[in-house]
Amino acid sequence: MERCLLVAQCALKLDHSSTPNLDQPSVLGLTPQQMMELMPPEENVQRMKASLPRHVETHLKEKCLSLLSYYQPEWEHESEGLKSNKLFHLSGLLNEEKRRSETLKETNRENTIILQRQTQLYLSEMMKCLQLLQTLILDHRLKIQTDLDKKKLDYFESKCELVLQKIKTEMVEIQLDTYTTETISAHRKIREKLGSELKASKEEKQAAELSLSSFEILGREFQTLADEYCRLRQEIDVKTWAMKELTQNNDA
Repeated sequence: MERCLLVAQCALKLDHSSTPNLDQPSVLGLTPQQMMELMPPEENVQRMKASLPRHVETHLKEKCLSLLSYYQPEWEHESEGLKSNKLFHLSGLLNEEKRRSETLKETNRENTIILQRQTQLYLSEMMKCLQLLQTLILDHRLKIQTDLDKKKLDYFESKCELVLQKIKTEMVEIQLDTYTTETISAHRKIREKLGSELKASKEEKQAAELSLSSFEILGREFQTLADEYCRLRQEIDVKTWAMKELTQNNDA
């Protein structure tokens, strides 16, 4: 049978009657008539046709028995007669199974729709609960935030006060390390010396200003008086600068 089918397929492909180009060369130079010569003898073909329904029936029976064993496994070890008798009811069994399958599909589809709706409803309720929970958390946080802020403020104030006391202690220690008894005594001597020098500079400045005033009364017609005036003016400027420096050093 396989040989007949294969030869028939090849002959059909070699048939140029179904193609518009009649001049097209055939495959390997073969013609459909040459391919048909490869068919089995007619006697074998007729014998095969006669036995084909029996083979098909046997094959279908095996398939039906396999299907019956699948749906009713308890009949697998029964006799062939009972199985053959049961095959007459296989069509009804399959129809019933088909209806049951369709019913289950419809039920499953309805359950899927219900589940989707319930899921949406559940998610919506969950969102509402979450929003309510967020509101409650925010209210609670606002209530306790004042107490927390006060405690934090007290803590930072105490910490700042502690840091300030530590800084003051460090400054006192630095002053004690820097200004010893000998250093303070030396600073006092330097201050006394600078004070006496400042007093002498002020007295010299006053004397120079008095001398300058007396020369200004006499006038500028004499060159010697003018030179003396310039000298005294420069001396006053120098004394003023020295007095300013002494004042700054004394303050330091």
